[in-house]
Order: sequence, then structure tokens, then C-alpha cells
Amino acid sequence: MNVFLLKMNKKTLGKRSVESLTSDLTEEQRKQLCGLLGNVELTLLYKASVHGYQASAFHQRCDHQGPTLLVAYNHSGYIFGGYTSVDYTQCCQQITDKEAFLFSFQDKEPFCIKVKSGHYARYDDAGGPNFGQQLCFCYNNQPVVYHQGGINAFVFYSDTLYGNDTDLSECEVYKVKHSKSIKPWRNVLWTADRRAQLMGLIRNHKPLMTSVSRVRILMIGPVGAGKSSFFNSINSIFMGRITSKAMSGSAGTSLTTQFRTYPVKDGREGKPLPFALCDTMGLEEQTGAGLDIEDISSILQGHVPDRYKFNPISPFQLNEQKASRPASLQEKIHCVVYVIDATKISLMSDKLEEKLASIRRKVNSLGIPQMVLMTKADEACPEVEKDLQSLYVSSYIKSKVRVKVSFKTVKSTQENGNKLLISFIFMLLLVACLLLFYDQVYRL
Repeated sequence: MNVFLLKMNKKTLGKRSVESLTSDLTEEQRKQLCGLLGNVELTLLYKASVHGYQASAFHQRCDHQGPTLLVAYNHSGYIFGGYTSVDYTQCCQQITDKEAFLFSFQDKEPFCIKVKSGHYARYDDAGGPNFGQQLCFCYNNQPVVYHQGGINAFVFYSDTLYGNDTDLSECEVYKVKHSKSIKPWRNVLWTADRRAQLMGLIRNHKPLMTSVSRVRILMIGPVGAGKSSFFNSINSIFMGRITSKAMSGSAGTSLTTQFRTYPVKDGREGKPLPFALCDTMGLEEQTGAGLDIEDISSILQGHVPDRYKFNPISPFQLNEQKASRPASLQEKIHCVVYVIDATKISLMSDKLEEKLASIRRKVNSLGIPQMVLMTKADEACPEVEKDLQSLYVSSYIKSKVRVKVSFKTVKSTQENGNKLLISFIFMLLLVACLLLFYDQVYRL
């Protein structure tokens, strides 16, 4: 278990004395912010209600302290701020800091907004703290935050970040100190030998049911979660080059409009591997938009053909000839994977949650193994972006695993599902393979 310490006792930092200060963060909020940064200790340096909102008071306590985390509070209940890994020195220069980010608590969880590539993270002068000269705290020595328009170092909406309430009730700055390495909450062996072993397990896998030649894995998730990108990544690993067979990208509506079954070959001229990834239209919260739940039921039972074009208004209908013949085990889905964007878990709407819950109930009733695949962990956590191998050390990612998605439901079907196909374990192998080959794939 990760343990983070918040030091608030009297202590001498250089030649300055730091009074005994009380943080306004709750224990849970503190742990979540620490999770964004890795295994760190936070020391409260500056508290505006005690020291004043003047820029001089801020610099007296925060200059030359290394990485710092600013936490602001407004009268609407928003808790937001930013992190910089570079010292405050009043050097009157633009600061490049690839690790800088803004954050805001949304539904009791912080979401992270990283500085855009090629932009300065802040301007270091004698004024109050700012991020990208775009978001200025304690502006003009007053308890306010000021959003400077026309600058786009950080992409955010003021109503989402701080509810358009510019009046601050408090502003705190913490010194961030990285601690010793900690035990990961899940063990992964990041070695070339382990990669080769996983590749061999996948290549040599043979379903115990002779009527099934390959495991069919269905990917379900909201629009933009990364279903198609996951297939492209797996395909790239086995092809030995970057591929984009499935259409992927960022859009407001699903780029996938057809049901697609993607087999994977072992190299350009290699034999088909014993699995296929089935891609679907993305889920949307609105009625009559995105993948229909009735369509999912038909897919699970093996009735929907490859390249069937979805119609959100009218679900798939079996013709009389096919309705009279039940689908074979080879045609049915053997494992369901819920693909969830880690950066949007806390922002998932109640309607979308209910859609996922309805799907899980249907999958449960059919006894099909299920699992959750969380994508974009590097975008959700700056520590993981710096080093993929810190994925299972990050307490922030661990907290995301426990939020919004009902894992108890998923685990119950894992235990009661069709164990003969070992499809759940097979999917885990694919995910592990992707993790271990991530750097190699994107450097090809």
C-alpha cells in the first residue's frame, strides 16, 4: 500500500522558518494528488489566509524550493491548481516544463490537464504564481484567479476547471519531494525474456474445444475510448511494424460504424493467430445514438456478420432462415472487454454508466467472461507518462481502477464463465504483451 506523508510541523527550510500550518485538503484529496505525482511527500510552504495574497509573501516562502504544487479553493467549492517541477526564482524568463499540469477535482477525483508540447509552462517573475501566463493566481495581490484569454499553453474551460468563480477562499503551495521506491500493487516483469514467453504462449495457444479455432474477443466502450487503437497496437506487435487497419482517432461520434472482426497474423506472411478482436460502434449516452444494446445481444450470440453497418435507430434483425439455425460456438463471442478511457472515468455520465450496467447484466446472463481495459493511462497520470513501468506503482491509476466501473460484476463472470476456452486469461496475455512491447512498437 502506498503511504504518503504531509509534513506540517515546524521545520527549518534553508534560513526560513515554516510555521505549523493546517492543510485544507482532506486525507483522500491529498492521496489522490500524490497519486498524480508518484510516490511523494508534500510539505505545506505557503497558505494565503495566513501569509497574505501578496506576491512577495508567496515568493518569500516558495522560491528555490524545487517542484511545487499549488492548490486553490473558491467559494463555489472547486479545488483546482497546478504543478511545476521547476523552481520559482524570479528570473523574468519563460519556463519550459514538460511535467507541468493543471488539475481540478471533478466528482471527488482530480483530472489532469498537461501543458501543450512546444508551449511555455509559466513565466517566472516577481508576480504571483501563473501557469502559461494563462491562469494567474492571487492576481494583483488579491484573492482572485485570472484567466488570460488568447493563450493556449493549457487547454481547458474555466467553467469546468473552477466553475467560473474567480474569487478564492484559500490558496496553498506545497513543496513536492519524491520518496524512495515503493512496492507495486501489481507485479509485471518488464524483460525481453518475458515478452518472448508471452508471444510464445499466444502463438501456441489452442482452444480445448475442437470446434473453436480462435478466441473471439468483443471490445465495447464509449466513443473515443480506444477500441480500434487497441487492435491496431496488438496488430502492430505481431506484424513488426506500425499498422492502422482499424480506423481510429478523436471525434465526437464513433469513427467505427460497422461490426468488424479482425483476425491477426503472425508477420506479413505468417499464419493466423488463434484469436480475433471484434470492434463495435462506440457507446453514446443519448437514445438513438451510438451502439444499441440490442445489437450487442445479437453480437454476443453470434448472429451479426462481419461488416454489418450499425443503425442506432433500428437494431439488427435476424432473417427467418438464420433465426431457425442457432449460431455455432465458433461464431459466438468468447470474452467481452470493456474499453474505458482513464482520463474520462470520473466524467462518465449516469446515462452511460447505466448503459454499461445493462450490457454487463446481459453478458452475465450468458456466462461470458469479462474484463475491463483502461486506456490512456499515460494521459491520466503524469508519472506514468514519464515512465510506463510506473503504471502499477501509481496510486492514482490504482484509484481509477476502483472508480465508476463495477469490477465485482466483472469478476463474478470471470469465475463462472466458460473456462474451457480460457479466453479471459488469453485477453490478459494480449494486454500484457502490449504493455511490454509499447516502446518497441512506437519506435518501429
